[in-house]
Amino acid sequence: MPGDRLADPVLLLAARGLRAFAFGFSAVLVGLHLEGAGLTPGQIGVTLGIGLAAASLTGLGSAALAARVGRRWTLAVAGVLMALAGLDLAYAREPVLLMLSGVTGMLGAASVDYGPFASVEQAVLAETVSAAGRNRAFGRYSLTGGLFNAAGGLSAALLTDTRTYFLFYAGIGMVTAILPLFMSDAVEGRRGHAAFGAFKPLAGLAALFALDSLGGGFVANAVIAYWLHVRFGAEPGLLGPIFGGVAVLQSFSYEVSGRLADRFGLVNTMVFTHLPSNLLLLLVPFSPNLASAVALLLARFALSQMDVPARQAYIVSIVPPGERAGAVAMTGAVRGVAMSFGPALSGVAIGAAAFGFPFFAAGGLKAVYDLALYAGFRNRRADHER
Repeated sequence: MPGDRLADPVLLLAARGLRAFAFGFSAVLVGLHLEGAGLTPGQIGVTLGIGLAAASLTGLGSAALAARVGRRWTLAVAGVLMALAGLDLAYAREPVLLMLSGVTGMLGAASVDYGPFASVEQAVLAETVSAAGRNRAFGRYSLTGGLFNAAGGLSAALLTDTRTYFLFYAGIGMVTAILPLFMSDAVEGRRGHAAFGAFKPLAGLAALFALDSLGGGFVANAVIAYWLHVRFGAEPGLLGPIFGGVAVLQSFSYEVSGRLADRFGLVNTMVFTHLPSNLLLLLVPFSPNLASAVALLLARFALSQMDVPARQAYIVSIVPPGERAGAVAMTGAVRGVAMSFGPALSGVAIGAAAFGFPFFAAGGLKAVYDLALYAGFRNRRADHER
């Protein structure tokens, strides 16, 4: 039964937090679970690749479905897909069946921001808050995902039976399938619109997002951790706390992002927080010792994700309300395709990690993205900024 409109953001963030928690421990455990089930490294790579591609592309399908059956039911379907992925991982024994777990787009191995839920959920968020509160709402949306995702990753150390985790994963999926059904009619927006409008206004933006994701493939956390180990001899006992601190810094930076966007604008917030983070990235290879390298990296990570909620709020605010889910899905799919080159790029990057090549490549590409974004979109304000 639909609930009161005031409860809609609470229900949305509850589903977001639960899903992020599950994705957090899945990202840590899914590879180990598949290895324990007998899959070869190549098969594990294919499974994760399928999951990444499906997470990016199912957003397009969910945007189309939402235009036909409504956003609440589409989010419920995403929850059911998550439950199916968890049950597959928990009970399947045949490699082919395990590899198909990623087809749902809800494997949770990539990021909390990818999957069939993301495009619809962000459109719902835009409908459930006032225009004046939109920037901060997207900041809290990202903050919730970041904190629960980090908590889920830490929880992976509590149990050794990965099957139990994925049964829990399936249960979380069913809960997140039920929560949207209690939302009010207000989350549906105006009916009668096509899911996808004219892509021309978004084409340049999507291309820039793809460039940013391509650069990100060079500095995945695994690459940075390996570089710290090769260059300074950092061991896992130290790397774990370092990246735990990274997760916390990133999460709280989301809340700051919303406040900066209110004051300086969405595009300015994206560019003038992201560009300094990339300049810090270029300095990391010149660090004379581990302490200075870690300090630069922590400063970089404190800034590098502030563009995420600003980007989300910007995308849903430059298209008509009925096309919001489609806009998020389209730009997300382009970013996901660019990110799918990550495994190959990471291989090259790891091979050259001792020379600092990943940092130069990533910092350079991402700086070009920032400058191009500012040049192309600084005068195009979101509808609630006018």
